[in-house]
Amino acid sequence: MSGRVYLVGAGPGDPGLLTARALELIAACDVIVYDRLIPDSALDGARADAELHNVGKEGGGPSKPQEEIERLLVERAGAGRTVVRLKGGDPFVFGRGGEEAETLRAAGIPFEVVPGVTAGVAAPAYAGIPVTHRDAASSVAFVTGHEDPAKPESALDWGALARFPGTLVVYMGVRQLGAISERLIEGGRDRDEPAAVIQRGTFPDQRAVGGTLETIAAVAARERVRAPAIAVFGAVAALRERLQWFERRPLAGITVAVTRARAQASGLAARLRELGATTVEAPAIRIVPVDGPAPDLGRYDLVCMTSPNGVRLLFERLAAAGLDARALAGARVAAIGPGTARALREQGVTADIVPERFVAEGLVEALAGVPVKRALIARAAEARDVLPDALRERGAEVDVVKLYETVAEPLSEAELAAARAADYVTFTSSSTVRFFLQSIDGELPPGVRLASIGPVTSESLRERGLEPDVEATRHDIDGLIDALVADAAQRAASR
Repeated sequence: MSGRVYLVGAGPGDPGLLTARALELIAACDVIVYDRLIPDSALDGARADAELHNVGKEGGGPSKPQEEIERLLVERAGAGRTVVRLKGGDPFVFGRGGEEAETLRAAGIPFEVVPGVTAGVAAPAYAGIPVTHRDAASSVAFVTGHEDPAKPESALDWGALARFPGTLVVYMGVRQLGAISERLIEGGRDRDEPAAVIQRGTFPDQRAVGGTLETIAAVAARERVRAPAIAVFGAVAALRERLQWFERRPLAGITVAVTRARAQASGLAARLRELGATTVEAPAIRIVPVDGPAPDLGRYDLVCMTSPNGVRLLFERLAAAGLDARALAGARVAAIGPGTARALREQGVTADIVPERFVAEGLVEALAGVPVKRALIARAAEARDVLPDALRERGAEVDVVKLYETVAEPLSEAELAAARAADYVTFTSSSTVRFFLQSIDGELPPGVRLASIGPVTSESLRERGLEPDVEATRHDIDGLIDALVADAAQRAASR
């Protein structure tokens, strides 16, 4: 019984440009045969048992012959497997998808095509260049700068392209940029026409350079522009200075290492990428649940939650006992900060008390006027005792339920190297400080800036002889991001 092959476009690099259909197929298929230039997170949703084949081609480096790729598709689908052929950009725009479709049809293998966002449109758009414009260009031509070397002569009519009255977008042409410019000028195209080259379009480290048709090759060489890159020739290229937005985001060009637990790291990393940062996920800690029964919440008039992880694990215990949010009906509920309050809302519970300062001392202050006889504090095993001690001093009976432990997460050499090369390393708890510094033997490279979520985390850094360069005013993720943006802006202004 034959399987099926899906020729899927993964878009130009930004994972947000993956289509819903592409994500659906990645999650469901048996085999993924993927290229080099797909989004970093494109395979995150693949099944754990999916068969993955990296057949990416890199100019000047080793590559998998096209015939072998096509043979792999036919073999796996012929064995009854569902195969996703995941290609950067769009499979039918300079992606050799047409050749693969022909091979599949000849072999009697059913296939479907899932278009993707092509780099020739997306990279200029991310650089502030519309490939068409009512006043500047009513047509656009897409051209490859890298033809099949086996062809006896070029299939491109450069004279006709020189006369084309619109925007020219050239894929894979950065190495031939000088020759391409010369051919267009020889064909009669205005040597002073605006031009631009966008390297790694839509990736966090995207950069664009501009010039004229005559000068763009020299500008790109001087700025060391490398593949993958898209070249744009035409009046619309002059709009880049006015319309660029991607490279003007507040953290553009900055690399930030995220050390919090893997489950939470991706959320923070995504927020930072939206602001333009290149992110390095180096999760130094791992959350390990502590086994135990669901507490009898009916005994308490106050329940204190000190982290989103604590909320999640408390409700997992309640669910295992056949209980839900109604178990909290008779108690006031206090959350140490907005992140914890948000986690409670997701469980159908609105926190009665959220302090202005998101630390244990702030919660103690917020509870000063609240009558408490019996309190439950749900927290990590290694948390500070500021809150239970303060409540006991007031005469309250306090029980502490330890829901999880924070342990070290081993980091790979690649993760450590990437974190050492970052501009900022973020710390969201004392445990991230302790375990990250252990993993790098306490050796931080000069110039890296340390960003702390609040005073307790900052004190952990100082105990190890390190002074935080950035400390959030609001001691939560939003506050940490705001502090990073402010520090980056201040440093940029002082240059």
